[in-house]
Amino acid sequence: MLTIGQLAAHAGVTAKAIRVYHAKGILPEPERDASGYRRYGAQAIIDLTRIVTLAQAGVPLARIPGTLDADADRFGQEIAQIESELRTRIRELEQRRARLRHLDQPHRLCLPPEAIEYMERVRVIGLSERHEHAIRDGFILSYALAPDITRIILPARTALLDDTEYVAVLRAYDDAIEWAPDDPRLEKIADAAARIAERMTMVSDLPDFDQVSPETIDLLSGHVGIESAAWDRLDELLHERLVPGRDAPTTAIGEM
Repeated sequence: MLTIGQLAAHAGVTAKAIRVYHAKGILPEPERDASGYRRYGAQAIIDLTRIVTLAQAGVPLARIPGTLDADADRFGQEIAQIESELRTRIRELEQRRARLRHLDQPHRLCLPPEAIEYMERVRVIGLSERHEHAIRDGFILSYALAPDITRIILPARTALLDDTEYVAVLRAYDDAIEWAPDDPRLEKIADAAARIAERMTMVSDLPDFDQVSPETIDLLSGHVGIESAAWDRLDELLHERLVPGRDAPTTAIGEM
């Protein structure tokens, strides 16, 4: 007869694991001897070996008793079901692993493929890191608050990256972050930004912004992560220039 420690050594597990199997009703608990110790025989070694084999194969502990007691047909069905669940789990882990590999590239975190492609193209423009982060965070916010509308808008914004005037405005916003709000150069930037905003509102497939709550619009129209008096002034100048009723409530021009 074996002690619990000896049984554990034969099966390659810990005594604690055996106690767990007892507590969950997976492995029958033997009577204690006169000294109060559990003593295990040959059947315990056989039962524990089968349990450990199933557990190491990925069978959940709660399902081990039913699997052990199943006839040949039901045993096969149980194993097939567990295998299917394991394949699903493996796919989930592979997806997590893929996302972990992107943690050194913050613009890939939390964004769908089409937004990642946009950010890859934005990086080529040569904006400051905080401006890029503001654009990235603006998209994270947009996808969280208004994903359907963001997906509709994104192709048009991606196409704008081929527009030299649009790229020039992005770079101008980047240059202006630290400017004073009364810097006369802001007027020229606002003129160019207004022309782009007007062109964007003429796109026929723009979404219906009336379906978006005012609170959501307020959140989307801010400058995420950037405090700039010059940008605040550019917002004012831009709104002055836009035709009434044509100002689509998209995110700030500097973060488009």
